[in-house]
Amino acid sequence: MQTADKAHAQTNPAGSEGPPSPAHIFDTLAFSHARVDALKAGIELELFTRIAEGLHTAEQLGARSGASERGIRTLCDFLVVNGFLTKSNAEYDLTADTALFLDSRSPAYLGGVAKFIASRHSAERSAQLIDCVRAGHAISDISNNVDEWVTFAQAMVPLAALVAAATAEVLNVENAGPIRVLDVAAGHGEFGLALARKNPEAHIVGVDFPEVVALARKRAAEAGLGDRYTTLEGSAFDLDLGGPYDIVLLPNFLHHFRPEKIERFLGKVAGVLKKGGRVATVEFVPNDDRVSPPAAAMFSMTMLLGADGDAYTFAELDNMLRRAGFAKNRAYPAFPTPQTIIVSERA
Repeated sequence: MQTADKAHAQTNPAGSEGPPSPAHIFDTLAFSHARVDALKAGIELELFTRIAEGLHTAEQLGARSGASERGIRTLCDFLVVNGFLTKSNAEYDLTADTALFLDSRSPAYLGGVAKFIASRHSAERSAQLIDCVRAGHAISDISNNVDEWVTFAQAMVPLAALVAAATAEVLNVENAGPIRVLDVAAGHGEFGLALARKNPEAHIVGVDFPEVVALARKRAAEAGLGDRYTTLEGSAFDLDLGGPYDIVLLPNFLHHFRPEKIERFLGKVAGVLKKGGRVATVEFVPNDDRVSPPAAAMFSMTMLLGADGDAYTFAELDNMLRRAGFAKNRAYPAFPTPQTIIVSERA
């Protein structure tokens, strides 16, 4: 059984060897917010794209972006210190990561995801952290906030595409023939569309709020897959989901809810699956120690701030799935992302 990838694990900087120092504490308190805002500013000013186009000095970048030379120099220096740019003499250049993911001309461009994951609403939720810690749950649950999920569907396609492609590979549907796929909380629709691209006989049913799933329908039509993409509008907990289905996709859905609600829903999923059908669950899955790998472990904080659920370990998800009737659950890393794909078979 393959569990969450442990290769991402890192040492806690505060626990590193050496004499006691306030540096890590000061750095976190003084600059953490600025790191987010600086990267957002670099994206919005298109600095990474301009540098890729050949503008390498603060003077050139300032003139092109309509910003002051001093402001651009300070911003670029800050981005160098934090690993997003390099600097030689007075000229800036991209790192391998920013060249691939933050040059807007790149097919792998991810700059748009900042509109959701680094939004004003996210900052406002973070400011409620101490209240969430005291209460043990989110003060403002985003699970039913339609406006935020519209923003999510619009902004997160580039990042979702990486995980969706990995999920399609794991499910290996190319030669499966005619299949029906239910995509729960479809959002942008990318997970279902990834399967439809692999299998020309796959029919996808996307489920989400009406305003959100409309975006999935639009993307399906634009991809030439509209005739194989239909939708159900509303909450997957309340709707008649139809069926039977060969595959049910649960991408980034279960972490919003408590275990008892998840188990009830998984029982509903089992009821719409064909015998031998499969469920593909995509999640941030921390190891049993709940502090590694870093991205999966820290996602638990995201859930404390914004939902009623958690970042569940594989053991926790496996138990929930088994109690709902899924005895075979295998986990696969969704490279190159920090997420995990769990494929479950209905007995």
